Amino acid sequence: MLMQQPNLEIMNFVEQQILPRYNAFGKSHGLSHVQRVIKNSLALAAVTGADVNMVYVIAAYHDLGMEGPRAIHHITSGKILTADARLKKWFSAEQIKIMKEAVEDHRASSSRAPRSIYGKIVAEADRDLDPNVVFSRAILFGIENYPELNEEQMWKRFRDHMKEKYSRTGYLKLWIPGSPNAKNLETIRKTIDNEQELRKTFNDIYPQLIKEESGQ
Repeated sequence: MLMQQPNLEIMNFVEQQILPRYNAFGKSHGLSHVQRVIKNSLALAAVTGADVNMVYVIAAYHDLGMEGPRAIHHITSGKILTADARLKKWFSAEQIKIMKEAVEDHRASSSRAPRSIYGKIVAEADRDLDPNVVFSRAILFGIENYPELNEEQMWKRFRDHMKEKYSRTGYLKLWIPGSPNAKNLETIRKTIDNEQELRKTFNDIYPQLIKEESGQ
């Protein structure tokens, strides 16, 4: 299916006014992350028939709440979207409400299903489950946020996070059947199932990320 492009005026607004804000969030939730979520969202919009402009804006705003406490960033992101009067130029009050709820519903640890297809799309797009991306982002988040931990402590944090979120009993759920994420998630789970393999993965990635971070 041909992927539609969002309205050019909306794209220019988002690229100039919204996306640069992600430069403040570190690599694990920074500009490359939001660009990946936008790309994934647009691909899912083509599959589901959702409004491409709404999908694009939801993806662009989904992590803006990282400007505040991470634990409530999805709620804060929804408030930022609702409060941005500039969006009224392109969207109705009902569309803005749906977009706000979708942003609120994107968080992986949410215990309930997203309220609309738009929430399901951004939640699915946010799960960039390329195994190398998942493992690298988790390790990088530890390096950025827990610099006091030594390598062994970093490993334990990484292992526990992988099991809590991505294992067969983890809290991450996929909402769109047949998405590319399902295959990738199985690959990740096979690595988690084998702790020696998971440790090797950590040992391969961690030194390189430490080197990159220290070189900044």
